[in-house]
Amino acid sequence: MTQQPVVYTHGHHESVLRSHTWRTAANSAAYLLGELRPGLDLLDVGCGPGTITADLAALVAPGRVTAVDTSEEVLAKARATAAERGLENVEFAVADVLALDFPDDSFDVVHAHQVLQHVGDPVGALREMRRVCRPGGVVAARDSDYGAFAWYPERPVLDDWLELYHRVARANGGEPDAGRRLFAWARSAGLADVTVTTTAWTFATPEERAWWSGLWADRTTASSYADLAVGGGHATRAELAGIAAAWREWGAQEDASFMVPHGEILCRVS
Repeated sequence: MTQQPVVYTHGHHESVLRSHTWRTAANSAAYLLGELRPGLDLLDVGCGPGTITADLAALVAPGRVTAVDTSEEVLAKARATAAERGLENVEFAVADVLALDFPDDSFDVVHAHQVLQHVGDPVGALREMRRVCRPGGVVAARDSDYGAFAWYPERPVLDDWLELYHRVARANGGEPDAGRRLFAWARSAGLADVTVTTTAWTFATPEERAWWSGLWADRTTASSYADLAVGGGHATRAELAGIAAAWREWGAQEDASFMVPHGEILCRVS
């Protein structure tokens, strides 16, 4: 059966990149850092604007980092990030995680952050990541789990937002509750030595709340996600505007907090 194309729900609107460029190895790949040392070769799958990539490259230098994404547009931003940091051990390429253009056993570490939730065949993606990982190396993946998101104060419109997001993402071929599924996907991909952990982002200070609520308000009305929600018949522009307003209202609450849990897998390749 031919794999159906998967649409990247978020796209690369400024509100999306606002979130992605905030990510670092410390806040988004801490579970992996103990495995890294100078001289390792690392593949970063779905590198986005490259902020995590740059951190990883600094940790494994003089080892090489290859960073791939499906979008040449976002790879240009990743190249700029690496250049700004003076990194000379990173190269970039357009690639599909389901058909990586690398020989078997090419890398010591194969890493993907927030990728498998957007892939129509996450088990196939993990098999491909394993294929290009050398024996003794590690395949690492971290994905959020939308169904486990928690916030206070409760807002019924944000419940509507979460239900809508699930519908849009799944209609596009993804699985937004990926975090809880990573272990099962890894086992199905033939990865037997798997360490499973869970960590979370938390947004609770006034600055954090304003940033998180603002980027989701903007994403809800102006990004590819908004177009897909409307184009797919999942919501109207007026409904999206109401959700965006609820995000901003929530973010202005002095006692508000938001938790974003993530599942993590560290798979040792034999």
